[in-house]
Amino acid sequence: MAPADGRRRSRADTRRTAGPPRRTAAPRSESAAAPAAGEQGDPGDAPPEARPSSRRRQDGDEPDTGPATGGRRRRDRSGDSRSSGGRSSRARERPGDPASEPDQDADPESVARSICLRLLTDRARTRQELAQALRKRGVPDDVAARVLDRFGEVGLIDDAAFAGQWVHSRHTFRGLGRRAIAVELRRKGVDDETAADALAEVDTEAEEQRARELVERKLRTQRGEVDEAVARRLLGMLARKGYPAGVAYRVVKEALAEHAAELAEQMPSGEDG
Repeated sequence: MAPADGRRRSRADTRRTAGPPRRTAAPRSESAAAPAAGEQGDPGDAPPEARPSSRRRQDGDEPDTGPATGGRRRRDRSGDSRSSGGRSSRARERPGDPASEPDQDADPESVARSICLRLLTDRARTRQELAQALRKRGVPDDVAARVLDRFGEVGLIDDAAFAGQWVHSRHTFRGLGRRAIAVELRRKGVDDETAADALAEVDTEAEEQRARELVERKLRTQRGEVDEAVARRLLGMLARKGYPAGVAYRVVKEALAEHAAELAEQMPSGEDG
């Protein structure tokens, strides 16, 4: 009897550890799976064509008739229908619109006078500068010549006065030498005789004094020892500004000697008090 009791005891232990038997759910019928009439079911259970739209169309809304590129048509406050990818037809210029085309009936002399007056309000200009501006704007040469002659008669164009103002400004404020200023005047159409008269304002002494001021200003900002490289940079600066080589060498040599003497005076003597 002992083996039979052991088998019954082991079967009871197995049922306790395995737990109660699982119950299989009965299959749902189609009538039970479908929601009753009038009941609101889960939208996810319905087929795609039966799902409600995420956006309800309100009364007065228009269907989307935008282009295939994805832009939507919208109505602005003025009632003009526009698309996101283009402008209103009202804002586009028509080819025959007089406001979008230049006036072909304008008097060429009036156009030339307006151009010259507008340029002269900025600064004084030479006759050649104004002639080049008129040519770029398509003014005929004969018309430009008549207008420029008239401006010269009334004193609005004066190359000699322009050259004098240019020499004073470029030498005083930009520190240019006579040679560099002469090149600029030639490019602006001032003849050599007029340019020479204007450059006579800057003599050799004035030119050398201006070169010395430029070198001294550079040396005041120089840090460390003044060597040969510093001297070459100073000579190059004066050459680019149009100073003669003789003036540049003399000014740089004297300025470096004075700068070295000042540094020597500032250094301690090394003698014990």
